[in-house]
Order: sequence, then structure tokens, then C-alpha cells
Amino acid sequence: MPIALTPLPYAKDALAPAISAATLELHHGKHHKGYVDKTNAAIEGTDLTDAGLNDIVKAAAEKDDAKLFNQAAQAWNHGFYWHSLSPESGKPGADLAAAIEKSFGSHDDMLEKLSAEAEGHFASGWAWLLADGESLSVATTHDAGCPLTDAKGRPLLVIDVWEHAYYLDRKNDRKAYLTAALGILNWAFADANFASKHPWTYPG
Repeated sequence: MPIALTPLPYAKDALAPAISAATLELHHGKHHKGYVDKTNAAIEGTDLTDAGLNDIVKAAAEKDDAKLFNQAAQAWNHGFYWHSLSPESGKPGADLAAAIEKSFGSHDDMLEKLSAEAEGHFASGWAWLLADGESLSVATTHDAGCPLTDAKGRPLLVIDVWEHAYYLDRKNDRKAYLTAALGILNWAFADANFASKHPWTYPG
């Protein structure tokens, strides 16, 4: 079966004013859809035709197939990103909150470090909150880099720092975008990922 474009888990205007409906229309409807479509074209007629996206990303990395990896990993990263945001941000649950305090000192310190990593990342990429057992860290990946294929940790949340994630709303002001995005992180999603022993599975 072809890989599906993950539906947004909220209305297109639900994240405003942090992220506008116009940005979501472009980002989800054009950029994410493009990665999904190109992934499907690349796997058609291959042994990955009926594979899930998690497995496609891993297989592309193992085969050193950069063309497929870039499209598939970007499709996965974007699906994870939509779920990392929520109009009802909430707060980390008790277990995750304790891990944050142990790893960073405080919730605010963690947000500051995540923001600094994201702001300081050169060019396009992703800023991740990661878990390795009970230990948490933040890291960035370049371009389509994806935690499914490296040893940095299991992803809990991500912020997209490709310019198309914020240019319509913020022009080239990445810091303003990050300040807004940090206020709409989906801590229920992070809790679920922290409790799981496996990385999030892309639906469809």
C-alpha cells in the first residue's frame, strides 16, 4: 500500500497565532505531501512497496540510498512534527517531568537548551528532545536526518527548523518562531513516547 499523508491532528487554524493556517496549508499540504508522493514513487515495484514508513527509512539508510532516505525520512519527520505540536500544550507527566529535572535541572532549562540548539543549527534541519532510557538530551539533525537511524536516542518531540516551517509567518526570524513553537509543544505526545520502548510509528 502507498504511504499516506498523515492528517493534521488539529484544525489548520488551531495553532494560530504561533503558526498560521496559511503556513500549515503550505507546509503540510505541499511540503509534507511532496515527500510522501516522492517516497511512494521511489518504492513502487520494489520490495518496499508494502512496507511501513519506519521500515522504509531504516532500509534506505542501510542500503545507503540517499534519494529514498531523504524523501522517506522527511515524510516521517514531518508526521512526528505535527504530533509534537498541540493547541493544548499541557505539561509533562510526573515521570517525564522527573527525567527532565534530572537531565536538565528544570523544565525551563530544558526549553532554553532546546531553543538554543534549534536556533544555532546552521541551515535546514530538526531539533529533537530525545530519551535514552531515563536520560534525556537535545540534539539537532541536518536536512532529513532522523533519530530512527542513529544512536542519539528515542525521539520525544521535535521542532522543524527548515525555513519553510516559519517563513510565511516570521520571515527569516527563526528565534521568534522558536519562541512561539515552544509554547505549543504537545507534552501528552512526549509522555507517550517517553513511556514507550519503541520509536513512534508513522500511521498509514
